[in-house]
Amino acid sequence: MSIDDILERSRNGERITVEDAIRLYESDEVEKMGELANEKMKQWHPEPETTFVIGRNVNYTNFCDTYCRFCAFYRPPNAKDGYTLDNEVIFQKIQETIDVGGTEILMQGGTNPNLPFSYYTDLLREIKKRFDITMHSFSPAEIYKMADVSGLSVDEVLKQLKEAGLDSVPGGGAEILDNRTRRKISRLKGTWEQWIDCMKAVKRAGMHGTATMVIGFGESMEERALHLQRVRDAQDDADCFLAFISWTFQPENTNMKGEKVTPRDYLKNLAISRIFLDNIPNFQSSWVTMGPEVGKTSLSYGCNDFGSTMIEENVVSAAGATYKVDTNLILRLIREAGKTPVQRNTKYKHLRSFAEGETVEKDFIMQN
Repeated sequence: MSIDDILERSRNGERITVEDAIRLYESDEVEKMGELANEKMKQWHPEPETTFVIGRNVNYTNFCDTYCRFCAFYRPPNAKDGYTLDNEVIFQKIQETIDVGGTEILMQGGTNPNLPFSYYTDLLREIKKRFDITMHSFSPAEIYKMADVSGLSVDEVLKQLKEAGLDSVPGGGAEILDNRTRRKISRLKGTWEQWIDCMKAVKRAGMHGTATMVIGFGESMEERALHLQRVRDAQDDADCFLAFISWTFQPENTNMKGEKVTPRDYLKNLAISRIFLDNIPNFQSSWVTMGPEVGKTSLSYGCNDFGSTMIEENVVSAAGATYKVDTNLILRLIREAGKTPVQRNTKYKHLRSFAEGETVEKDFIMQN
């Protein structure tokens, strides 16, 4: 079957299959895929706008007993160069974020076996007592570790986290949702089924999650297609995802060799994902790993969102991704793509539209 046939069926509203996706991955007709992905994006978001959120990553601990081969950030439990941030340091980081108009804290860390479950619930309560901020925090791997140390079920852990102040859950740890690749890159992180089950539990607890995908681990095209199928099925079943983000494995400084995915292959994966995932409204650009210019191009390959300002990101930067973007640069890049920049919150509600030439008065410009 030709690429044109697959794209035309999708254009006419038919869902593409795993076999169709594999065929698209094998093709180099990326521009055709991008054109359809852009059409699909406009069906959800007809206005010529691109959203972004002003947020900060707080990596509260780097102690981790999951030992992912691709991670350059973690330190083994009790290692001398590991850390767990003091609460006052976390509070200071949140205040700095609010001071520049930030609305979201993405708090993630290692799976630290030495932290009791009460650490997380107490911290969330103290944060909410002090700040009006959205806590978009704790990936499925961290949630499973909380269940492990507490003896509670995942559902009960999520229920208590939400009561303490958790608002939504990021999609870290999905990597590739296929167990062959997962065993190869992160044997202790759990199966793809567990990741999906956690995200469905997030929805049962009254929150939403984010779906993610990382390519470049040496996974097969079939595994990439199966990843998309599993995300789409979960969304059909539970409506658990507000957004989808894909990015590329950064092999520098890690214990694992991998392919350095080209910008073209990233854009292809993005376009195929937008075409396949017809039930997820928002697609975020991945400028942190691909760079601002590719991030700008992604806005015509299916992305309606430029993601977060990512004030202080330590995990991907530890693996060699050093692109840092301040808010005013995000405004410029969105305008250069022919769009109007709109600040949103974590639930994709529009907060502020920026007129031509308008900038933010306070900014948090990152240093490499």
